[in-house]
Amino acid sequence: MSHPNDNRTVQPLHFELPAPDISAWRAGNTGTEGVWHFDSGLPGRRVMVSALVHGNELCGAWALKGLLEAGLRPVRGSLTLAFCNLDAFDRFDATNHDASRFTDEDLNRQWLDERMDAADTRERRRAAALRPWVTQADWLLDIHSMHEPSAPLLLTGMQPRNLELARAMRSPEHIVVDAGHKDGVRMRDYGRFGALADAPGHDTRSLLVECGFHGDPASRAVAQDQCVRFFEQAGVLDADALAQQLPGWRLPDAPRQWALEVTGPVVATSSAFRFVAPFTGLEVIAKAGTVMGDNDGVPVTTPYDDCVLVMPSVRQARAGVTVVRFARRRVL
Repeated sequence: MSHPNDNRTVQPLHFELPAPDISAWRAGNTGTEGVWHFDSGLPGRRVMVSALVHGNELCGAWALKGLLEAGLRPVRGSLTLAFCNLDAFDRFDATNHDASRFTDEDLNRQWLDERMDAADTRERRRAAALRPWVTQADWLLDIHSMHEPSAPLLLTGMQPRNLELARAMRSPEHIVVDAGHKDGVRMRDYGRFGALADAPGHDTRSLLVECGFHGDPASRAVAQDQCVRFFEQAGVLDADALAQQLPGWRLPDAPRQWALEVTGPVVATSSAFRFVAPFTGLEVIAKAGTVMGDNDGVPVTTPYDDCVLVMPSVRQARAGVTVVRFARRRVL
């Protein structure tokens, strides 16, 4: 007999955010398809914003399109805008959006030189094409969205400098401090971005923002807001210029910010992984030892009191895939 809250049948979610028409911006201006680069000619940080690392995560594409349509240009340093997994985006279908997350494998797990050099899948070849732009960037904002409806999350990695930046940005409310995934390296952890301390003469920051459910129009507003906050902190444009050129993009500051310090993942052993309730994220489980999932017949329990569930989802569940992460929280 199934549990009354069993989720063996994953319910479809209504996709309200339309796919943006990026045809006018697809070629880029760099010789790398989908990549735009603007240099102010003046000293300053080399800032990069990436979108469509997953082909069904539309909010970032909307934000980049808006930046390009507004003619935004840095007044200091340089700005790179990248539409990343165009092959996957070309397959987007709102009625089966999970199918366009990637073509061969997750682009956001391929950021190891040996994988990119192998160039044996479409995502690895695309990562290799994007690698020079990621390598040259000092500050990176990587825009994503989520499988389930949930409040936005800003992922900092383990670097204190990124957590300081998240605090300075004053939004969103929930900041995830994590070490990434076992099945590969994310773009925001590649190269200099992954170092715990900046090398002499370097000033790196890298954030990954999860803007909400893929199909929620609010995710587009979050992506736009995060761009404005990131640019202001990076110094490529001043707050007044951003407000003038991108009116309505900045949302209210979060009332407070929580640091969610990830202590470990739950990795599925097969596609049979199931939660015992319809968790969507940021649930706080009061007691250690509470059963919250079944991993192919093995109960999964919370490791400590007041355990926060970070991005639980079985929509991509298969052997080796993280289906939820456990975290402790504290007020920043």
